[in-house]
Amino acid sequence: MAADTTRTAILQAAERLYAERGFGEVTLRDIVAAADVNLAAVNYHFGSKDELIAELFVTRSIVTNRERLKLLKAAEAAGGGCAPVEEILRALIGPSLRGCLGPESERSDSARFMIRASIETIAPIRKIKNREIDHLRKFAAALRRALPGKPDADIYWGLHFTLAMAQQTVRDSERLLRLSEGQCDLDDVDGVIDRVVSVAALALMAGAEEEQKMAARPGR
Repeated sequence: MAADTTRTAILQAAERLYAERGFGEVTLRDIVAAADVNLAAVNYHFGSKDELIAELFVTRSIVTNRERLKLLKAAEAAGGGCAPVEEILRALIGPSLRGCLGPESERSDSARFMIRASIETIAPIRKIKNREIDHLRKFAAALRRALPGKPDADIYWGLHFTLAMAQQTVRDSERLLRLSEGQCDLDDVDGVIDRVVSVAALALMAGAEEEQKMAARPGR
């Protein structure tokens, strides 16, 4: 088996197994059996189980983050360099929610893997999340342009809570369906995004109008 083919087979088998059974229940021997390769091939291409998981997570995250930044760039271009708060937040959470929810994802291996990654706290993924924040800084900068005068701490809390709402929606989608007896339609992904964006934008813009009025008063 050619090197690239072997590597791809390992990644596909690992993603499928982790998606189905979780990170703690899958061994390297399970992966090599599913990929029809030997253990030495995994060690050669990835070095360890943690490095294999990290490779999968980084690969999927890169796709999501590129789409986020593409949407952010388009929103700012349409706004003449300053996008509305709602469009900034939509660019932030839209790609991840579309990748994990709705009939189009059909709970693919990649979608279920990323859901596992959001549910199960494991060292290699936690390290990557804590380290890879450059794309989030671009969203913080966009929010500063959209909300001049807003304290930086409020901007960061806003980003944090927006991401948390999106991640919680993905993690606990089954519980929400049961709680609402099916009234909350998670297949309506655009509707889900609208709900998260509306709540997050409302919180971020709270007090902004009053601050602008105060700034506009004579003598200020």
